Amino acid sequence: MAGWKRVQAMARVSAGLLMYRRRSGRCEILLVHPGGPFFRNKDAGHWTIPKGEADEGESLLATARREFEEEIGVNPDGPFTPLNPVKQKGGKVVHAWAVEGECDPKAIRPNNFTIEWPPRSGKQASFPEIDRAEFFEIAAARMMINPAQSSFLDELEGLLGAS
Repeated sequence: MAGWKRVQAMARVSAGLLMYRRRSGRCEILLVHPGGPFFRNKDAGHWTIPKGEADEGESLLATARREFEEEIGVNPDGPFTPLNPVKQKGGKVVHAWAVEGECDPKAIRPNNFTIEWPPRSGKQASFPEIDRAEFFEIAAARMMINPAQSSFLDELEGLLGAS
């Protein structure tokens, strides 16, 4: 039972990168939209930073970098600025690092996951973990991002205002 609790606790922690870029004096944030049938018709409030769960023995920053590269196809160099972790509605804790960078959101290459679909059909279907990526100006990002992750945007604005 103790092993199950450890696995269960680990599964409730994710790490990701909050990539931003500066364009014409404005800050833009890279967000991704979850793939799969549950998010097909959901938009505002459901986008997230590219993130994922840590492999055993992997540091959270290494997890964030690996997940970003797997999903977005870019391995940012840093520097990486740690942000305060957030706890999402379902209980998952998300750790994030801000990094200035550039990428092509149309070139994403997400991993797939398999679930029984339609439910109780006995059939397995494969879906991409994310189905879109896009840079948003901060005001638009606030409307699109999972509400629990909006504090990442607040913290980034504070950091950029101080620099």
